[in-house]
Amino acid sequence: MNNRDENASLIKSCIKVAWDIFLVYVAYFLCRAIFMAVNYSHYSEGVFGDNFWTLFKGSLVFDTSGILYMNLLFLVLALLPLHWKEESGVYRWIVKFAYIVPNAVGIVANLVDARYFGWTERRSTASVFNEFANEDNIVQILGREALSQWYLVLAAVAMVWGLWTLYRSPLTFRPERNILSFIKYYAFRMVFFVAVAFLAAFGIRGGIDRSTRPITVSNANQYIKSPIQAPLILNTPFSIIRTINKKPFVDPKYYSMDTLARIYTPLHHPVEDSLNVGNHGKNVVVLIVESFSREFMGCYNKDLEGGNYKGYTPFIDSLARHSMIFQQSYCNGRKSIDGMPSVLSGIPYFVEPFFLTPASLNRLDGIAVELSKDGYETAFFHGAKNGSMGFEAFANATGFQKYYGRTEFDAAPEYGGEAEFDGYWAIWDEPFLQFYAGEMSKMKEPFMTAVFTASSHHPYHIPDKYKDIYPEENLLIHKCIRYTDMSIRKFFETASHQPWFQNTIFVICSDHTNLSDHDEYQTSRGTFAGPVIFYAPGDTTLVGDRHGIAQQIDVMPTVLNYLGYRRPYISFGIDLLRTPPEETFAVSYFNGIYQILKGGYFVQFDGNAVTAVYADDDKLLKNNLVGTVDVSATETFLKAFIQQYMSRMNENRMVVE
Repeated sequence: MNNRDENASLIKSCIKVAWDIFLVYVAYFLCRAIFMAVNYSHYSEGVFGDNFWTLFKGSLVFDTSGILYMNLLFLVLALLPLHWKEESGVYRWIVKFAYIVPNAVGIVANLVDARYFGWTERRSTASVFNEFANEDNIVQILGREALSQWYLVLAAVAMVWGLWTLYRSPLTFRPERNILSFIKYYAFRMVFFVAVAFLAAFGIRGGIDRSTRPITVSNANQYIKSPIQAPLILNTPFSIIRTINKKPFVDPKYYSMDTLARIYTPLHHPVEDSLNVGNHGKNVVVLIVESFSREFMGCYNKDLEGGNYKGYTPFIDSLARHSMIFQQSYCNGRKSIDGMPSVLSGIPYFVEPFFLTPASLNRLDGIAVELSKDGYETAFFHGAKNGSMGFEAFANATGFQKYYGRTEFDAAPEYGGEAEFDGYWAIWDEPFLQFYAGEMSKMKEPFMTAVFTASSHHPYHIPDKYKDIYPEENLLIHKCIRYTDMSIRKFFETASHQPWFQNTIFVICSDHTNLSDHDEYQTSRGTFAGPVIFYAPGDTTLVGDRHGIAQQIDVMPTVLNYLGYRRPYISFGIDLLRTPPEETFAVSYFNGIYQILKGGYFVQFDGNAVTAVYADDDKLLKNNLVGTVDVSATETFLKAFIQQYMSRMNENRMVVE
């Protein structure tokens, strides 16, 4: 066979593989159309408007991932360079069944969900198998449903028959039995096989950018206007596969529901008192600063290094003198995807990042969604590519009306455009925070906004023009922290000249901590030490270093109650303005252990028993007091906290009905 015939054979194989995969896309499209028709009452509004193409784009992203998951075996068997398979009739049948069977399962799963959605209002996940594990009449149930939903059965049969009939075997090339022909066969086919493998990997991940994490069910939120639309762009095979072996929320059932409510509840009721008189209608601005550990700030470390420690944040230190801060303040997670839910929705990280769990599609509460009920305009800002890190999805799910990312920044050339991209993750903090201030000045008051900075992040670069100003120091991140601190200073300089500035409460916190060079910040307690700063220009009630403990999840209730918000809401944090210092606390989850700082002790709990207790002043955690001090009250509180969290996540009770 000559080179022309060989190339034509390879191209023919490519076309046939593409045709077979295209047929599956058509089947998934038909499944989605049926899903829409069966559940039209849920989607009768807001689908065929200006959001249609966004929904369509999202469905392609998730269908690509789901289809590739279901067809991995088919692609491997069909494209793996093995010359003998081309002449084997048995192998051809194996390849065809590797195509038909998984895709038939996918079609059936999608159509079953078209019916099941009416009860759950969500796509089925891997947990559906546990849900019916103890049902001994499941066969009868399925049989009755198949009879009553006969049109879905017919649709499934028709689509599977279509795949069977229209399938084209990609096995077309039979190499001549000589060494040169075999060399050409394996060389060409191996290159093609590797290329397809890379494309499949990118398709499963949901993108090719370095900032793209493997998409999960929660990423559906970035393509929708309402959480109810998420199942419309998801597909059931993807939802099940991406949640297999992910069982983060198991209700421990420590207490009865009545007892549980008496010990702890995340339900907050309206508060009206002298502390919030005159604060109604104030703007809210939340700065979530990448990797901003307490360790980097002089205002939090007056005793560090013999009292000579200056830190790396001169502006934040100066702002702290006019703000309310807590010397003991903490993050609730260790990753960026943990910080955003904690700060903006009062949801701590337990077991798995909330973004990556099926509960991310629950109805969610948040500062933005609550304040929007009072007429606030809301917006979220993040200088990375739109959709990066799942932030856009979460912002949409929690009520932010607008999202400003790298796309919107590039559309405002006065701030530098694409030239300000750091080449790796996002727009540099200095120009993006100026863009942030400028866009807020275009918003109607009152408004609530949040920004997530990016420059104090691996690989720890700063703009070239600042490399001589902020040279390398003890840690690679230190120069980045100085640069970001300067960027925040310039942001406040710009903001202070805006008409909305005096009518605003600012919150500054970190998403998580990062590199450390002091022992006390490297323990299982210190690694969560992040700032929580409240600043309201001209409001002396929010000035001073307060006693007690603060954490990210306290931001939402503290801000809402400061504003005199008049509706009940769900948040796992507390109002720091009204809670006595001895009742404040901080929770975290670290390598399978629940942790709580409360009542003068740092307690570690494995889900069954307290494993360690350290005195509050034992910053290096050297003296385990377990069994020698009574922390039963703290253990009871932590168990109630965990149970409330787990049960509400599982039962979709994260909003007030």
